[in-house]
Amino acid sequence: MGSCQRQKGGHQNFLFVNGPIIVGAGPSGLAVAACLKNNGVPSLVLERSNCIASLWQNKTYNRLKLHLPKQFCELPLLGFPENFPKYPTKHQFISYVQSYAAHFSIHPRFNQTVERAELDESAGLWSVRTQDCEYVSRWLVVATGENAEPALPEIPGMERFDGPVVHTSRYKSGSDFRNQRVLVVGCGNSGMEVSLDLCRHGANPHVVVRNTVHILPREMFGISTFGIAMALLKWLPLRLVDKFLLLAANFTLGNTDRLGLRRPKTGPIELKNATGKTPVLDVGALSQIKAGKIKVMAGVKEITRNGARFADGQEREFDSIILATGYKSNVPRWLKGSEFFTDEGLPKTPFPNSWRGEKGLYTVGFTRRGLLGTASDSLNIARDIAYQWRMLKNGFVGSFPKQ
Repeated sequence: MGSCQRQKGGHQNFLFVNGPIIVGAGPSGLAVAACLKNNGVPSLVLERSNCIASLWQNKTYNRLKLHLPKQFCELPLLGFPENFPKYPTKHQFISYVQSYAAHFSIHPRFNQTVERAELDESAGLWSVRTQDCEYVSRWLVVATGENAEPALPEIPGMERFDGPVVHTSRYKSGSDFRNQRVLVVGCGNSGMEVSLDLCRHGANPHVVVRNTVHILPREMFGISTFGIAMALLKWLPLRLVDKFLLLAANFTLGNTDRLGLRRPKTGPIELKNATGKTPVLDVGALSQIKAGKIKVMAGVKEITRNGARFADGQEREFDSIILATGYKSNVPRWLKGSEFFTDEGLPKTPFPNSWRGEKGLYTVGFTRRGLLGTASDSLNIARDIAYQWRMLKNGFVGSFPKQ
C-alpha cells in the first residue's frame, strides 16, 4: 500500500491509498477488509492501539465468554474452528480473530489515532489525518463501532468517594475485590456477569438496577434462546415471538419482578431493535440474587465519601465501585462535515440500510445487532465498493449509481 512520504516544507506525511481506508481493526474492520480482499479490492486499516481487536484483548474481564452460540458470532468467509465449544471464551475468540486476520493477510497500521477525517468536496476524496500522516482515498469505512469509548455516568458525589472507582473496561477478576463490599452500577450483561464473578471470588456485590430490564435464560430446553428466537422469527410476527420468550422465561426463571428486576412493557426483541438495549442472558447471576448473595439496589441518588445513598432512601457503605455502564461511539470527535451520524455517533439511517452513507462513506459495526450485523454490513460494503472499483479500472469516471 506504500508508506507515508514527507512533503516539502516539513508538512505532514501524505499517502494516497489505492483502495478504501478502514478506521478500526476490531472484528468489524477486519471483516470489511476480508470481504474487500475477496472481491479483489485492496484496503488500508488504521488502528489507534498496538493490536487487533484491542477492546477484546485489553478491556474485557477474564471470565468473559460469547453470550451467543458461535454460529451467530462468525465473521464472513471463515468460521470458528470445529473444536471450539458452543460458547467460545474470550481467549478463544481473540485467537479466532487473529487467525482471521492472518488468513486474509490483513496487516493494519497500528498506533495510528485518527484525529480528523473529512471529505474534500472539490476533489471527491476523503482525507484522514492521524498524529503523523494524512491518508487520502475515494472511500472511507468507519469501523470504530458502538463500543469505542467507555460510557461514564454522571452521579452526584462520585468525586468524593474514598475508594477505587473502576469501569468494566479495566476490570479483570473478582479476585482483586475479595472480602470487599462492591457497588456495581449497571445491570446489563456485563453488570450481571461482573456481579457473579465478584460473588464467586468472595466479594459482597450490590448491583444497581435503575430501570426495567429483560432477563432471559441463555438456553431454553437445552437450546440457545437466541437461536430459538431467530428460528421463530422466520415464521411468526415479532411480538408473538416476544410473548413466547417471556412465557418461557417466566417458566424457567420465575417472576423476576419480585427480585427488584422489573420487566419493560416492550418485549425483548422489539426493545433491542428499537433502542439497542440487549436483554440479559443469565449465566448464573439470577440464582445468586435469589440466594441473597448478590443484592439488588435501586437507582443511586448520590455517592458519599464511603458509600452511596439510593433512590428508595437506603444508604450503604462500600469499599469499591465498578461502573458497568457500557460504551459509546467516538465518531463525532473525529469525523467532520458529515450529516450521516447523530450527535451520539450512530448512523441516522436504521438497519439494514445504515452501512452506506454518501460520497464514498461507509459504516460497519453500528447495527446494534452484534457480529451478525457486522457480517451483513461487511458483505454489502465490499459488494458496493467492488462495483465502483471495477468501473474505475475499466476507465469509467464520475458518480456511481446506488447499488
